[in-house]
Amino acid sequence: MGEGDRAEPLERLLNLVGLLLETPQPLTFEQIRRVLEPYGQSNPDTAKRMFERDKDVLREYGVPLELVDVDVWGTEQGYVIPKDKYYLPEIEFEPGELVALLVAAQSGGQDPAAESGARKLLYGADGGVLAGLGGGPLASGSDARSNLVHAAAEAAQELRSVRFLYRTSQGRTGERDVDAWAMVFRAGHWYLVGHDRERDDVRAFRLSRIAGEIADAGAGSGPPADFRAADHVEAGPWVAAGDDRAVVLFSPGRAWFAASQFPGAREIDTERDGWVAMEIPMADQNAFAAMLLEYGPDAVVRSPASLRDAVVSRLEALLA
Repeated sequence: MGEGDRAEPLERLLNLVGLLLETPQPLTFEQIRRVLEPYGQSNPDTAKRMFERDKDVLREYGVPLELVDVDVWGTEQGYVIPKDKYYLPEIEFEPGELVALLVAAQSGGQDPAAESGARKLLYGADGGVLAGLGGGPLASGSDARSNLVHAAAEAAQELRSVRFLYRTSQGRTGERDVDAWAMVFRAGHWYLVGHDRERDDVRAFRLSRIAGEIADAGAGSGPPADFRAADHVEAGPWVAAGDDRAVVLFSPGRAWFAASQFPGAREIDTERDGWVAMEIPMADQNAFAAMLLEYGPDAVVRSPASLRDAVVSRLEALLA
């Protein structure tokens, strides 16, 4: 049995898929042999049989592996996996569907699979009603009733005015008339952010402090162009008063969320590959480092070096 036959089948298949997805032009079998070691180590006949088996397996799993002409004359053929046939199309949700998915995420409880699925579907949604969605658990620790989450999210999505009884942190209860603008999820709690008509100011209301139901009060006003919902929810200790600034690079898929999660974050640069550099106010470096760990490989500390060291130390401790 040759070395190639002993290669892990799954790893070999994944490498083949990755190669044929990223190649700018179709690859002949001989070119594949030169790139992927398992096929190159075997003698040609053995390698060819292995490759034929792997092709059959991939096609059985629905991978669109195609054999096409390499040149316009059709003298040579090569293999490729078209990205437009391999990847799922972008999922677009209607406002009502977003609200339903939001409530499903809220109702997921401690089920990791349910929460993971909901988060992946909501991941690409833009700001608005989902302005503060992201890093922490969607349902764990949240004491808001799902019917309130649904009503608040729907009102924010449709820019409705709502009325409800609200209990402050000091225990006082009173009626609020609010133009709903956005929802923010922070530290295990949902907040409705909007224009408090009586106080003529932007306020954030924790849903778990709402007594009774949220009533629709007609059409509401829209937010100003520079509105950022996360700026109006009490920030964590990493952005408390302080003069320290961190510069962090975020991947293209996570930059939008980082901008909403960290009040005071300011975009300062965009790399060629789409990564976004942000300057973020920071007071408690250790707390901030812990937050960045939630981003995994989607966040890279540029400065200060002490923050980078703190993130690395925490990561090493987790892996120990």
